[in-house]
Amino acid sequence: MDTEIGRRTIRRISWRIVPFIMLLYFIAYIDRVNIGFAALTMNKDLGFTALILGFGAGIFFWGYFLFEVPSNLILHKVGARIWIARVMVTWGIVSAGMAFVQGPTSFYVMRFLLGAAEAGFFPGIILYLSYWFPARNRAGVTSFFMAAAPISTALGSPISAGLLEMNGILGLAGWQWLFIMEAIPALVLGVVVFFYMTDCPEQASWLEKDERDWLVGVMNDERAANKTASANHSFIRGLADPRVLALALIYFGTSAGLYTLGIWAPQIIKQMGVSSMTVGLLNAIPPTVSVIAMVLWSRHSDRTGERTWHVIIACLAAATGLVVAATSGSLLGLIAALTLVNVGISCAKPPLWTMPTMFLSGAAAATGIATINSIGNLGGFAGPAMMGWIKDQTGSFSGGLYFVAGLLVLSAVVTLVLANSRKASVAAAS
Repeated sequence: MDTEIGRRTIRRISWRIVPFIMLLYFIAYIDRVNIGFAALTMNKDLGFTALILGFGAGIFFWGYFLFEVPSNLILHKVGARIWIARVMVTWGIVSAGMAFVQGPTSFYVMRFLLGAAEAGFFPGIILYLSYWFPARNRAGVTSFFMAAAPISTALGSPISAGLLEMNGILGLAGWQWLFIMEAIPALVLGVVVFFYMTDCPEQASWLEKDERDWLVGVMNDERAANKTASANHSFIRGLADPRVLALALIYFGTSAGLYTLGIWAPQIIKQMGVSSMTVGLLNAIPPTVSVIAMVLWSRHSDRTGERTWHVIIACLAAATGLVVAATSGSLLGLIAALTLVNVGISCAKPPLWTMPTMFLSGAAAATGIATINSIGNLGGFAGPAMMGWIKDQTGSFSGGLYFVAGLLVLSAVVTLVLANSRKASVAAAS
């Protein structure tokens, strides 16, 4: 691996693939959570309560859940280039259609369709990375890909706040312009994907022959080693493996935290009495810090080869931040707490996503990764929906923040149990 050709090849494919998939996820995440900024004015225009907003924002993940596994299996069959292009164009169309919702029913329908349209994108990219990068490089590469989510919040927050200022232009409200303008990049990039992406190393004409041969050989050897180590390859094993379900439960907590922040952080900051533009600027601070922390944390995980405690510590840090945010009475304290939450959630995800391909490959990897993501992402429904319900019931965000903190503590506990059971299985086998 640490040969000159190995370093050169990894560097070349990293520069070719990683910035591009980061851009794709940047756009995807904005279109998932821009509802949080749209709600600053949309709620009043359409008469939405906190419960309606939270339920509608979260129902996205039911569409995701139902179509995730089939979508990832199709990607495995037809290739990432065609399928990711289809995903992006479809979700761009639906995202723009969000500008024309009239009430709760159309809001719920469009959010569900957006989830169905985007299903397969995230796990598809995770699977795609497993075709191109050896396992020892994967957490670091995944961290750069996933850094696009906090970067999109950091850059997208002031952009979204600015788009709200277009209120009244051509007879459209600011929140309608927000949905329309932020959907256009998905449509454009969907076309670019079709011409730019390469499905597998064997087709990489942009690599030198010796680089391509080295990469193909390394990835084939890794797959063979996984098979020798009794990795599961079948569709059914990928769907039913208890380790997959455990990882899905862990991911459930991190997703609840991520999307609770994405949807509700603007509302939580807004209650401190600041303007929408100030909300946009303040909301950019926590994810900016988390990007740096995520990259450093993931590199440390790759360098040490340790995954379990990198996930556990990060989850507990995020839970602590949520508890502090629930009790903070100052704007400075709130932003500091939200920064800790962002750092913890961002740092937990890359090490977590290296775990499935340690025991799954082939069709089982496609199914297993999609299963983890689809079930786990239901946390993106549970967190925002519970926040909305509790806010309507109590008039405060505190109870919802405590609820999500509890889910993150559960994620940490399940991670520890999974690691101990794996050690026990290895000991029994030897």
